[in-house]
Amino acid sequence: MSDRRLPPLNALRAFASAARHLSFTKAADELAVTQAAISYQVRQLEEHIGRDLFRRLTRRLELTPAGVELRAAVDDAFDRIRGTVARLTDAQQDKVLAVTSMFTFATQWLVPRLGHFQLLRPDLAVRLDSSTTLADLDLDFDVALRSGSGRWPGVRAEWLMDFTLTPALSPLLADRTGGLREPADLLRLPLLDCQHPDDIAWWRNWFAQAGMRVDRLPGGPQFDVHGVTAQAAAMGQGVALVCPALFGADIAAGRLVLPFPDIMYRTDRSYWLACSERRADEPKIKAFRDWMFSEINACAGQCGLPLTR
Repeated sequence: MSDRRLPPLNALRAFASAARHLSFTKAADELAVTQAAISYQVRQLEEHIGRDLFRRLTRRLELTPAGVELRAAVDDAFDRIRGTVARLTDAQQDKVLAVTSMFTFATQWLVPRLGHFQLLRPDLAVRLDSSTTLADLDLDFDVALRSGSGRWPGVRAEWLMDFTLTPALSPLLADRTGGLREPADLLRLPLLDCQHPDDIAWWRNWFAQAGMRVDRLPGGPQFDVHGVTAQAAAMGQGVALVCPALFGADIAAGRLVLPFPDIMYRTDRSYWLACSERRADEPKIKAFRDWMFSEINACAGQCGLPLTR
């Protein structure tokens, strides 16, 4: 009868982590225990089963056939437990939609429109996190709004808009210069940069698209957030490279002007709506996704910029 007892849960957790990383050290980091504790738990599990689960090679581990078989069973069991717990708590969780978004996208595009979503879905309370930290879309958040390539394992990513850039500045600064007639006129003004290493390249690429090679750019204040850079430009501190789709309200209100709206530099990034592949068809996620795309389509063409590919 004792041979049929289930192994201790801690031993199974230790094995699952070590099997995933093929490392006792990484498993120890993940579970916040010592490497010796992981090794002990795995050895106890091997003794319980009566088979080796790992080949302990120099500086690396390999799963034995028994280890491969057990890993599949343990992963499946843990997935079933997670799914059951999620279903048991759905009644409460379905009342909250947890969204994580990049700060500028959240403040400039999403927040001004969220009231419309709440009117459409008063049964859902949106919890918004504005950060770029790694998000667990199975446990911590329902939806992530991110920029990048859109290729993330286990994630369904749907394209929202391209991250295109063009210079923007306050109308007062533009007037003080006597007008900007050609791209070279921008070199008489401070060019605002974020502190991301891509920004200098983006400025040079924009000038190259305008038919100019620029070896030296005039300096200006640096900021670490795209939205703050645009705000500084609106206050007359210099010229910012902005994504006009995010700053339509500032452009429409005249706080920002685009001196060369026909010259757009398309970066290698886009904005994406991302969710767990396994959870993509959940009703609250589908409702938010449908609303997002209706809003994207509604503002397509704003400032003369089509958002659809």
